[in-house]
Amino acid sequence: MGEIEKNGYPHYMLKEIYEQPEVIKQTLKGRLIPGSEKIVLDDIRLTQRDLDGVYRMVIVACGTSYHAGLAGKYLIERLAGIPVEVEIASEFRYRNPAVDKNSLVIVISQSGETADTLESMRKAKGKGVRAFAITNVAGSTIPSEADYSLYTCAGPEISVASTKAYTSQLTAIYLIALKLAYLKGGIDKDAYRQRVEAVNRLPGQAQRVLDCSQLMKDLAGEHKDIEKVVYLGRGLDYALALEGSLKLKETCYIHSAAYPAGEFRHGPIALVEEGLFVFLLATQDALIDKTLANLKEVKNRGAYVVALAKEGNREIGKLADRVIYIPDTLDEFTSVLAVIPLQLFAYYSAVARGRNVDKPRSLVKSVSD
Repeated sequence: MGEIEKNGYPHYMLKEIYEQPEVIKQTLKGRLIPGSEKIVLDDIRLTQRDLDGVYRMVIVACGTSYHAGLAGKYLIERLAGIPVEVEIASEFRYRNPAVDKNSLVIVISQSGETADTLESMRKAKGKGVRAFAITNVAGSTIPSEADYSLYTCAGPEISVASTKAYTSQLTAIYLIALKLAYLKGGIDKDAYRQRVEAVNRLPGQAQRVLDCSQLMKDLAGEHKDIEKVVYLGRGLDYALALEGSLKLKETCYIHSAAYPAGEFRHGPIALVEEGLFVFLLATQDALIDKTLANLKEVKNRGAYVVALAKEGNREIGKLADRVIYIPDTLDEFTSVLAVIPLQLFAYYSAVARGRNVDKPRSLVKSVSD
C-alpha cells in the first residue's frame, strides 16, 4: 500500500481509528432511518416466525470479534430476552456442542474466512442449526454458507490490530439486538424509540470522542515504560476491558490483563502494588456505585488509575488520577464510543515504544489455518 493511501496519517491504524465515525454512519445507513423507528435489515429476512422456535443463541468468534460477541450477549439478553452463550471458535469447533434446531448460531468474522469460525459454523449447521453471519467482506465463504448474513461497512482494514472492524461489528450487533427486541416484544415502545434515537446519535458522538487524541498521546508518552496494565470493568465494560487489553498486547508487546471488576477481589487484587497502571471502565450507570467501590480499593493499594466515564460523572474525578470522558448515552451503547480512547492509547503507546504499529510481530490479518 502506498503512502498516499494513508491520507497523511503516519500509520494505517491511526487512519482507521479516525475513520470510525464514518464507518458507524455507513453501517447504519439504509438500515436505521433518521426520524424513523424502523430498522430495515433486508439482507437478513429474519421474521417473527423464524424466531418462534429459537430458545437460545450461541455467538461464535475469535479475538476482537469474540469481544464484540460478548457485548452482543449483554445486549440481546437485555433487550430481547433471549439466552445467549458466547464461544471461542477454536474451542467450539473441536467439541460436540449442545446445539440443535432450536438454537441460532451467530458467527462473527471480519474477513469472512477465519478458519476456526468457518469450521464452527459448519459443525453447527451439521446439527441442523441455522447460522447468522456478521462479516465485512461480501462474497467471502462464511456469509456464502450462512442462512442469514449482515455486512458491516468498515471497508478495507490494513492495520493488523483491528479497530474500525470492531466498531462496525458492535454497530451491527446494536441493530440486530434492537430488531430482535422489536420482533420478540422484549421492550416497550417508548424504550425502543429511545434506543433507536440513541443509536442514531452515535456517529456524531464518536467524532467528539476523537477530541481526546492528544490526551491519550500525552498519557501514553508519560507512561511509555510501564510493563503491566490492568483493565477493570463490569457488565459491558468487562467486554470492553478485554478488547482494550488485547489492543495493548498486540501493539506494544507488554503484559496486560482484563478482569471483571467484582471478580478482581477474588484473587487478582493481590497483584496491585504501588504504581500499578489500572484502566477502570465506568460507563455503566446501573453499576457505577459498585465500580466506584472497586476504584477506591485499587487506589488504596497504590495503583495509578485512569478512569473512562460518561460526561457528567463528577464523583469519579475526585477518585481517579486521570479521567477520560465520553458523551453521555444509554448504557447499552457506550462500548462503541469508549473503545476509541483505548485504541488511541494502544496506538500512541506503540509509537512511543518504537513498535511496528501496523504489522505487529507474529500476527497476521486473517488466521486462515
